[in-house]
Order: sequence, then structure tokens, then C-alpha cells
Amino acid sequence: MNYLDGLNPSQRAAVEQIEGPVMIVAGAGSGKTRVITYRVAHLIRKGVDPFNILVLTFTNKAAKEMRERIMKVVGVEAKNIWMGTFHSVFAKLLRVEAIKIGYPSNFTIYDTDDSKSLIRAILKEKQLDDKLYNANFVYNRISSSKNNLISPAEYLNNENIQAEDFSSGRGNLGEIYQIYAQRCFKAGAMDFDDLLFKTNVLLREHPEVLYKYQNKFKYLMVDEYQDTNFSQYLIVKKLAANNENICVVGDDAQSIYAFRGANIQNILNFEKDYPDLKVFKLEQNYRSTQNIVSVANSIIANNKNQLKKSVFSENEEGDKIKVSRAFSDNEEGKIVAEAIVQEQAQKGSKYHDFAILYRTNAQSRAMEEALRKLNVPYKIYGGLSFYQRKEIKDLIAYFRLTFNPNDEEALKRVINYPRRGIGDTTIERIMIAADQHNLTMWEIICDAPKYLDSRSSSSVANFASLIQSFQVMTKTHSAYDTALHIAQHSTLLKDLYSDKSVEGLSRYENIQELLNGIKEFSEREDIEEKGLDIFMQDVALLTNDDNDKNPDADTVSLMTIHSAKGLEFDNVFVVGLEENLFPSQMSLSSRTDLEEERRLFYVAITRAGKKLTLSYATSRYRWGTLTSCEPSRFIEEIDARYLELDFKPQKKNSGNSLFDDERSAWQQKETFSKPKPSSIPKTSSILPKAHVPSEGFAPSDTSGLQMGMEVEHERFGFGKVIHLEGNKPDIKATIFFKDLGQKQLLLKFAKLKIIK
Repeated sequence: MNYLDGLNPSQRAAVEQIEGPVMIVAGAGSGKTRVITYRVAHLIRKGVDPFNILVLTFTNKAAKEMRERIMKVVGVEAKNIWMGTFHSVFAKLLRVEAIKIGYPSNFTIYDTDDSKSLIRAILKEKQLDDKLYNANFVYNRISSSKNNLISPAEYLNNENIQAEDFSSGRGNLGEIYQIYAQRCFKAGAMDFDDLLFKTNVLLREHPEVLYKYQNKFKYLMVDEYQDTNFSQYLIVKKLAANNENICVVGDDAQSIYAFRGANIQNILNFEKDYPDLKVFKLEQNYRSTQNIVSVANSIIANNKNQLKKSVFSENEEGDKIKVSRAFSDNEEGKIVAEAIVQEQAQKGSKYHDFAILYRTNAQSRAMEEALRKLNVPYKIYGGLSFYQRKEIKDLIAYFRLTFNPNDEEALKRVINYPRRGIGDTTIERIMIAADQHNLTMWEIICDAPKYLDSRSSSSVANFASLIQSFQVMTKTHSAYDTALHIAQHSTLLKDLYSDKSVEGLSRYENIQELLNGIKEFSEREDIEEKGLDIFMQDVALLTNDDNDKNPDADTVSLMTIHSAKGLEFDNVFVVGLEENLFPSQMSLSSRTDLEEERRLFYVAITRAGKKLTLSYATSRYRWGTLTSCEPSRFIEEIDARYLELDFKPQKKNSGNSLFDDERSAWQQKETFSKPKPSSIPKTSSILPKAHVPSEGFAPSDTSGLQMGMEVEHERFGFGKVIHLEGNKPDIKATIFFKDLGQKQLLLKFAKLKIIK
């Protein structure tokens, strides 16, 4: 069968348009990956040399999947396509061209930990307050500058930036950025942002290099274009300038990475860069039921800043979207866990068919506790990746130092681990000597007797000899044999093996797993270069999405919505839908930020294939205090005909908003200020039945409350106290209400009237 025959008309038209600028607006679940892969295959079938095709993705996982699909159509020629993430592709390019901008071809790639370690060292040297100049803040400031192509010199000369820094009491940020850049350069290292920043520098300062790659990459395709930042945008624009055979694929409705520097205007304004642009819209959703698609459409319609499209589904209508209301975040976890167990038992679903999505990582706690109580297996995504574990980073630091002995972060990490008698004082002397003589730490170490006392120089010289022996080893042995030799002769393996604790055994096993991975890498047939240095480059460029060792494990997936982008599940629970949580309190000051939050909600909804449940809690602990919560405005923006409430409804079309009873109580709490009337949408919807307080209702002093007493609550009505627990001021009362059943209330917030 012809590979084009399986495409719908819109998909086929996008695939067959291979010349000129093209934008493919791909709605959620619309077969975007298929279109990209078939379009690349079609280019090759039409005679385009694979070496002249560049495909840029946002994860290595996506690139690997696309390449495998292309191979099924065109065979081994697919191996010749330049395909990968922005960072991996341009790291490869920089390995060839780096010498032109003063870097060695074997430059080290610093991860976030390396960068922050260097920043902390600079703060210590400059004797700056590490609370005011928090390493995370400084790192993010530098990262943002690079993504906007602001060099240290430009940073220091920009009056607005300097005014902002000085007004915040951080007038030394520019100097820190400058020193940080100098130290990286001296160490022959680039951080993650440098891979794009330095590529821009290379293409700007060396026209012959730009011309070379403009002629090499005659056809460009960029996936997830809505997630590109200014630095990425400019690289793509420069490379495509000659031929203008550029195709970008994306969905503005799924642009959710502004906090990383992504600029939605790149896709919204793409036509301004290419006036003869051809636009194709993929609007059929193959993933989700009609109801889920309708809910997603009703949400995103509230955004003003968007490319209009009409996403539809020809799948079954499906269940209505359930909305669950819980008294607390713990009860919300219990509701979700019980729903998963029930669905799994009734329909035979696998646990990996379920995902729980939340706005912030902290929300996982209540979900985890509830799942554990019911013995439901789960996995949290976005936690500590395998390659971020200490023992793994330690061994990789030895590898890095072997190939680039000027890598000072790697050197400082392992010079005295395992312990070899080189203490902090000696290390400090090495650093001072390097600074005084304008040499690297490695140069001082290699000539230790000249700069250090005899007692220190002996241990340091032995360390230098050890690393030099590793360097010799790399020239004659495979990646695996070299790695094993380094692990053994550094005594790192011995050190871990001697720790017989559970944690020690786990760390030792992790090292064995790393060595297994290197063995597997060295035996791969699909790559030509199999050196340990190439393996390290692959590891340095892994994204969070590439670290899952067992994607087929039968576990419920827990993750933030940002981590869920690109994934799909039959059953999805979106939890914590409350004002100031989702949408985030930080997003309520501008339309731009609020629209990004709404796009994030849209992404969450469209992960679901068959069943979607939304939930919120009416109270939640924040910073140790129980606070009342208002349901998210996003729930109210959904057309009520697609919703099913699991709490007692009132008649439809009552003219009231869905959550007026909760909002009334919420507005009376001192924890939050009242929202402006304009922020409260008036949607004709389903209203939970509300209790009308008795005449003259006033809360009683509940310090003497006892089991068996009858009480009245302003919203829940009349009930009887059946249990009390805890100590003042955090006593909890379990009360059975006539209309609602059993509820647990914290007395200091409950506002109960004692009847008798």
C-alpha cells in the first residue's frame, strides 16, 4: 500500500507540499508525528538527498521514533538525515566548528548542577550574600539572558537591565555572569544554553560557516515550533534564509513553556517572516472522544491570542466529563484512587492506562498516600533522573576529566573522591595558584612540586598520573573497557562495594547499570562512532523525557501537566482545579499569563482518550495552614452539557453559576481577598444544592463540643458529631450531615452552630 493512502486529505496535502515555506497547525491528537515522518520520507522519495534534510525536535525520544518510522518507508537512507533536538544537532555542529570561536572540539557540556556549582564558587570568592544571590536565581538570570542572545558585555552595558538589578539590590549580577562565562571558556565547557548561544555567535561572526550550512540544510523541518525561544528562532531563520524550504509544525494552543523562554509569537507571526507561506490545518482528533474534544474546544475558545481552528473527532461520543468535589486534598486523593481501582476492576483496564496530572509537584503527596493505601502501583515522572544520581555523576565526572582535563567542575568533584589525601586546603591552594599564574587547575596539578608543598604535591601528582593513564587507555580500548577500567582504578567501585547498607547496595547497582548501558552503546550497529566521549555527549544531551527506563511498566502515572505534554492515556484525572492553584496565583496579573495557564489546562484535557475526570478541594493545606479554596474559573468555562457532577446537583439553567455556594463561603474567609466581579464568569450551569441557614444563624464557641451533639453548618446543613480527634487548635470533627453524609471539618474554620 502507498504510504500516502493512509492519510486524510489535510494530512496528505501537508505532506505533498515540499517546496517553499509551510506551516502545519496540528491540533491535539491529529497525527502530527505521522505527517512529519511521511513528509520527510516524501522528500527523499522525490529525490532530495537525506544529507540535505534537517529535522529539529524537542526530545531525543521523538527524534528516535520519527527516524524509525521513516526507515520503514525509505530504508537505511533515513540514517543520513540530520535529526535530533536543537541541542544535540547544534552540539554536533559545534564539535566540528568550535575551534573557530576558541573552544576545543572536545568541549565539556555542563549540566545544571555543574553550572550552579560554578556560580556558588564565584559567589564565595566575591563574598556575596548567597541568599540575596541565590544560585538558582542567578542561574536562571544567566540562562534567560543567553536565550535572548544577551552576552555578558551587553548585559553590563544595558541601562535597563542594570537599573533593574540595582533596584533589586543585586547590582553584581552582570559581573557574576561575566566571570561565569570566562570560567566556562577557560574550562573548555559550554552549558546547555551555550549550545544555542554559541551557535548563533558562530553563524553571526563566520559568514562562511553560515553559508556552508545554508547549502547543506536545503530542507528544514521544526517540530513543536510554538515552544521555540528567540535563540532557536534566529538559528532556524538564518539557516532557512537562502532556500526558504522551511516547514514548521506546532499548535499555538499547546504553547506552555514561556517560563523557559518559549515565545508563542514565533508561530503566531510566522507568516510575517514568509509572506508566501502555505498553511495546513490538521483538525481531526484521532485520540479523544467527541465529548473530550468539545470540552477542550470550549476552554480554548476563551483565549483571544490564537490561530483559529476547528478541532473535531469522529470517535464515539464517550462519557461526560466528571467533576469531583472533595473537602480536602487528602479526600481528593482518596476519591481519585478509589475511582482508579473501581475502573480497573470493572473494565479490566491496566494501571498504565491511568494518569493523574497536577499543576505543581507538591500535589503528588496526597495522591501518593491514597494510592499506597489501596496498594495501587504508581510512578512519579519528572523526579530525579538516573543520570542525576550522585554516584552516576561521580563516575561520569571521571570520564569527563579524562577527555577534557581543563573541566574544573569535574576535577573538583573527584580530585578527593574516593578520598586520596587531597583536602579542601590543598584544593584551594591549587585554585589560587591557577588564578595567580593565569593557568588552569590541571596545569597546576601536572606541575604540582612547583606550586605546592612536598606533602600535598605527592598526592596531587599521583592523581595527575591516574588521569593521564586513563587518557592513554581511551586511545586503544572500547568505550566499555575504558569505563570499567576507570570505575575500578579510580577505586570508586571499591568504595561503593564496601558500603553494605541498602542505599550503598543501590548505588553500587546503579554504577553496574551505567556500565551495562555503555556496553550496550558500544555494541550498537546503527552508529559509527562508539567512543566513551560520544556516549558522554549523548548523556549530557538527554532531556527529561528520555530517562524512562521502563515505559511499559504497569503503573499509574503521576506528573505535572508540563511533563505530560506529548503523552496520552485512556483515563486522565486533572486534580487541584482551584483558583490560585490552577490557574496559578502568579498568572492572574496579566492576560498573557492567564492565557498560558488556559493553554496548560487545554493540554491536560487533550491527554485523555476515553475518560476525563476533573477534581477540586474546598480546603487545602498551604504552608501548614488549612485554607479555603474557590473552584477554578476553568471549570466554569466548560459548557455544562458536557459535565457530570458527582455531588448533588440542582436544576439546570437556574441562572446561577456552578459554584455560587462555595464561592459565597470562600469570599467570607480571611485567607483570600475577594475577587473582582469581572473575574467571576456567570455561566448557566448545574448548581449543587445549598443549605439555607436558619434565621439568626451565628457560629457558636466550639471549644466544648462533644460527640453526640447536634450542629448546624452554614452550607452543609444539620448534622450530628460522631467523632473528635486531635489537639487544640487543630481539632477535627467528623460530622454526619442529613443531606450530604459524613464530612470531616477543622473546628477553627468550620463555623458551626451548636443546636443541642
